[in-house]
Amino acid sequence: MAESMLGLKRTHRCTEVTEEMAGQTVTVMGWVARSRNKGGIIFTDLRDRSGILQIIFEDKDIGAQGLEKASTLRSEFVIAVVGRVEKRAGEANKALKTGNIEVRATELRILSEAETPPFPIEADSKTKEELRLKYRYLDLRRPDIQRNLILRSRIVTVIRNYFMNEGFLEIETPILQKSTPEGARDYLVPSRIHPGNFYALPQSPQLFKQLLMCSGYDRYFQVAKCFRDEDLRADRQPEFTQIDLEMSFVDVDDVIAVNEGAIAKVFKEVLDIDVPLPIKRMTWNEAMNRFGSDKPDLRFGMELTDVSDVVKGCGFSVFAGAIDNGGTVRGINVKGQAEMPRKKIDALVDFAKGYGAKGLAYLCVLPDGTYKSSFAKFMTEDELKALVKAMSGEPGDLLLFAADKVNVVWNVLGALRLEVAGLYDMIPKDEFNFVWITEFPLLEWSEEENRYKAMHHPFTMPMDEDLEYLDTDPGRVRAKAYDIVLNGTELGGGSVRIHQSDIQEKMFEILGFEKEDAYSRFGFLLNAFKYGVPPHAGLAYGLDRLVMLMVGADSIREVMAFPKVKDASDLMSEAPNVVDDKQLEELGIRIDIKE
Repeated sequence: MAESMLGLKRTHRCTEVTEEMAGQTVTVMGWVARSRNKGGIIFTDLRDRSGILQIIFEDKDIGAQGLEKASTLRSEFVIAVVGRVEKRAGEANKALKTGNIEVRATELRILSEAETPPFPIEADSKTKEELRLKYRYLDLRRPDIQRNLILRSRIVTVIRNYFMNEGFLEIETPILQKSTPEGARDYLVPSRIHPGNFYALPQSPQLFKQLLMCSGYDRYFQVAKCFRDEDLRADRQPEFTQIDLEMSFVDVDDVIAVNEGAIAKVFKEVLDIDVPLPIKRMTWNEAMNRFGSDKPDLRFGMELTDVSDVVKGCGFSVFAGAIDNGGTVRGINVKGQAEMPRKKIDALVDFAKGYGAKGLAYLCVLPDGTYKSSFAKFMTEDELKALVKAMSGEPGDLLLFAADKVNVVWNVLGALRLEVAGLYDMIPKDEFNFVWITEFPLLEWSEEENRYKAMHHPFTMPMDEDLEYLDTDPGRVRAKAYDIVLNGTELGGGSVRIHQSDIQEKMFEILGFEKEDAYSRFGFLLNAFKYGVPPHAGLAYGLDRLVMLMVGADSIREVMAFPKVKDASDLMSEAPNVVDDKQLEELGIRIDIKE
């Protein structure tokens, strides 16, 4: 039967009890991690969010009745203990922060009993994630998850303090707002008061933070909840948290400088890691040509090499044909893997096809200098030698090639580079490698919609020197946009915003919006721009991704308290779920699900 805390007050968390407190009486409370009855003496590991503390129950200190009560303790019982701090009698437990001490109990209260949990509450759990997420309230007791969430809290505190000290104001923007469909799908919320009308949950605070700049608030930031109805991956969730900011009277360098300061501050204060500043910068075009990705992982090499000029007109029709059709031939050099089994090479070919390749050509430079290849018979000895030289190939190297349109080749080799590096353990685990990617294309062509779409959003400012191409060659125009990338993951992105009405109207025109359509979507922002708008720019970080990388987790689900799974459902609360017919009737909604 559960007992009351009446008369007791916790004096310390478990790991706040130290060796210097020997002889003092403390009151600690928490969960039983495990309990061992050695006959006449019971050892119990007490756990709270700070860690574990060993408690000793012995009848000479707690009495026969107290010892009998202690013998009933089971995993996850919630208890309160009063006792004396002592230096541990046996060998110290170096795995614990409190491994040199123990508390000899003089009073025990069982505050709550517990059923046997469906899985062990332990770090590095081998339990299937689905079961852990169904009982997330138990999973959250695991020490590694608690460490992640405590570190997340510290990161947010450091970031808040940093931006406040830099003159930013923390201002909240609405959660219920207007749907402006351009990008990912909105989550819609029906209005009862306005039948047939809907709010949207914010994909970002973009329009409102620009309005705050129009309103003269100069420097804004927010720890903002955002929502996107899109397919999930390891680093995506339907609801996520952004560190969002906007600044007035600035250009690219100003935004980058203040954010580099934030990154350096967080890594120093939370992980005691010095981030070298300034962080290197790389244009989008350089990143794509060298790494096949606009979020390159710079912790290892294996860069893409363009061999189009070398194989142009060669006897291998796949290479020659791709170039004749305006495409490209590029490759990566997998050092030391020339004797990779054919079965594994075939698996890489299948992997490449999953990213749009029609196939994957390979050439093994064997230790004796001879070649094993899928295409060598179609090329002369001199052509092969020239190709190997262009790839900096040496005996023992495996050369992999893709031939197609440049976008396809980038996509295939960028993904293949990461896959091979992961398979052969080429990526340093304890390294943080940052890079800014700049000068993105302003627009990208959508074959599906037969029109240009904004690569970031419709309010991104073109680079000044490219404004002249907006009418004649819009695909050539670069944006004043920038992403911060860490270890191959995009941490955040932003841009300088358009503040001139003529450029904004031209942008809408290129995107295929009629003036009326643009005003129906974004009218409240465009009208605000009529009353004096400062030049402004901003950026937003994915907080969940940042924490994931800082703690070395494989998924953002490990750094969020109550995440969803891949189908956007919550296994614990069983959301989403059906609602009462009465609720639907009030909203004027009828469900018509097509099988």
